[in-house]
This record gives sequence, structure tokens and C-alpha cells, in this order.
Amino acid sequence: MALALEGKTAAVTGAASGIGLACTQALLAAGARVVLIDRDADALAAQCAGLGPAALPLVVDLLDAAQCAAMVPRVLALTGVLDIFHANAGSYVGGDLVDADSTAIDRMLQLNINVVMKNVHDVLPHMIARGSGDILVTSSLAAHFPTPWEPVYASSKWAIHCFVQTVRRQVFKHGIRVGSISPGPVASALLADWPAEKLAEAKAAGSLLDPAEVAEVVLFMLTRPRGMTIRDVVLMPTQFDL
Repeated sequence: MALALEGKTAAVTGAASGIGLACTQALLAAGARVVLIDRDADALAAQCAGLGPAALPLVVDLLDAAQCAAMVPRVLALTGVLDIFHANAGSYVGGDLVDADSTAIDRMLQLNINVVMKNVHDVLPHMIARGSGDILVTSSLAAHFPTPWEPVYASSKWAIHCFVQTVRRQVFKHGIRVGSISPGPVASALLADWPAEKLAEAKAAGSLLDPAEVAEVVLFMLTRPRGMTIRDVVLMPTQFDL
């Protein structure tokens, strides 16, 4: 029996841990070849060692402008083709705005917004030429609700939600599907900056998603018939009250 994504090639940013790693594992299990993109060379090598020959590591620091610009050409040099691009890499700044470090704000906005826009910009010519492709962006529940404990992070996700939905309208005529996945809190390193009391409360209540649960939804989005675009999925733990 053929696997759902057999013969497809994907690239995932922020793939060495968390949601990116879980989505990579799901794509591989569905038969895809996957380029894992991350700045952490050691973590990337360790993960790929156990994932098999269809997992191709690519060390890229997306906050380095030259490396970011070279990412898509390097992916295509490895694979020759790209069917799926998952812009997953991101960072987090939480807490009161008055307490935030301005350098951390700049870094987060660069990674969560500018890098995503540039990566999608660079992927589009290849997919347009082929007349097919899937682009997914990891967004957040914070893109849909003005979360009071994370104004900087939430604002970055509101911006990228608008970007996803406007680009989707531009490129569907080329056979390209664009969508985002907006999970609530996920048990990953991204929550390291959450207020301690908020994180402890979430853990105690069982109101955190597992990265593998997010990956299941990503796989669902990618394996729908080509005539169907799932433009955004909001998912949250049942016990999460927002």
C-alpha cells in the first residue's frame, strides 16, 4: 500500500526539536524525503542519525541574512525538487512589554515574521514553475486572540496570519496551497520564557499539547485532495481556558 506522501520532498525549518522534529517524523513516516533545517548542527546530526536516509540535514542560521538567502538554493541542490515547505522556526518573548529586552524583541520579530516572508518568497518561484506545492507556517493560537501575557509574540503571529492568508489568495491560481497551523501551548522549549506560574498551572492542569499532536494535524492538512485547501487550523488542549 502506497504511503500518503511517497515520492514527495519536504523541507522543515526549526526541525531539530519540538514541533519541527515531530512534523519531520510524521512526514518521513508518510513516505516523504525531508530536509531538516536548523542552526543547531549537533542536535541536527543527532536527530538525523536515527531518522534514516530520507532525512537530510541542512545547517542554516536563518537570522544570518546571507545564510537565509542561500537556504532554498541549498535545499534544491540537495533534492532537485521541493513539494512541501514548512516554515516552522520561531522564537518567543513573553511577559510584560515594559520588561522585555529590545534585542530579544528584534530577534523574535526577525525570525517570526521577516524570515518566514523571505523563505516563502524564495520558495514560490520553484513551486510556481512546477504548478504545484504546499506551504505551511507554524502560527499560534495567539494569532487569533490578544493574549495579555505575550503582547510581542502575539503581535508577530497576528502579522504572519495576515501574510499567510493574503499570499494564499495570490498563489492558489498556480496550484499552490498555503495554510497555517495555530496551536495553543505546546510542551516544547519555546515555553521557556512563559511566566513560571502560568507554565506550572498549565502543566498541572494537563493543558499543554504534545508536538506529535500538532504533527498529526499537519499531516492531515497535507494529505487532503489537491482541490481542498485548509487555510488555518486552531487547536488547543481541551483543558486550556482562553
